[in-house]
Amino acid sequence: MYLVQFIRGFCMALADSVPGVSGGTVAFLLGFYDQFIDSIDDLITGSREKKKAALFFLIKLGTGWVCGMILAILILASVFDAHIYAISSLFIGFIIFAIPIIFREEKNCLAAKKSAIPFVLIGVAIVTAITYFNPSSGGEGVSLEHLTPGLALFVFLAGMIAICAMVLPGISGSTLLLIMGLYLPVVTAIKDILHLNFAAFPTVFIFGCGVLVGIFGVVKLIRKALDHFRAQTIYLIIGLMLGSIYAVVMGPTTLEVPQPAMTLHDFNILFFVIGGALIIGLQKMKDLKA
Repeated sequence: MYLVQFIRGFCMALADSVPGVSGGTVAFLLGFYDQFIDSIDDLITGSREKKKAALFFLIKLGTGWVCGMILAILILASVFDAHIYAISSLFIGFIIFAIPIIFREEKNCLAAKKSAIPFVLIGVAIVTAITYFNPSSGGEGVSLEHLTPGLALFVFLAGMIAICAMVLPGISGSTLLLIMGLYLPVVTAIKDILHLNFAAFPTVFIFGCGVLVGIFGVVKLIRKALDHFRAQTIYLIIGLMLGSIYAVVMGPTTLEVPQPAMTLHDFNILFFVIGGALIIGLQKMKDLKA
């Protein structure tokens, strides 16, 4: 059903556009993640019949994703900087409420491979280390107004890393952009393009090239990991999500005009609850059949 796939893609885009959980997590919560990964892989390396089926599925999903991403970017660039702590509380709600759902969905797999639990610690360590040692978290925001060769390479690599995270359930690619100090600059650049201001086109083009290279490189790896090491992969995903809470807390320090890291005083319980309610609502949508 086209409408269901459109809604799924729309929800994935909303998740991809904000730090917190990834679009891959949304696909996981809605019960079509394996189909999503298989379709991308089939589009690249599958038979003619598989490529055709994958293309139709991804077009329906992609239409919703594009609409959701455009809507999110038009809004986010205006409110993110001014309401960073409320939005960060929303993101933490996404993460906290999503983790138990993933445990429940994969309980049989995880229970059978309790020896893989240390992968949770690996996931936490990866995100925490990236956040802690990232130079932009020390109070220097990243400006893309003057794109030097070194900065262009950084944007390209950021696009590769971000799309890998967006496809993989767990840490959001937007969270990684936030860690690298590129979240608001990239969102603003895309918004400028949507408003027909093409001064930021080189930035968006380089970032897009990184996205394409990343997605073609990571999909087959994810498919094999889920097929052969599913429990280890799921535990790693949970660790990445737990670590991303620290990344969101430190996110304000990576803005172009840095702000203090979020504290309990800045935490907004209302937005936290709203984030949790949205995740629960997405899980309820799983009953919709394609």
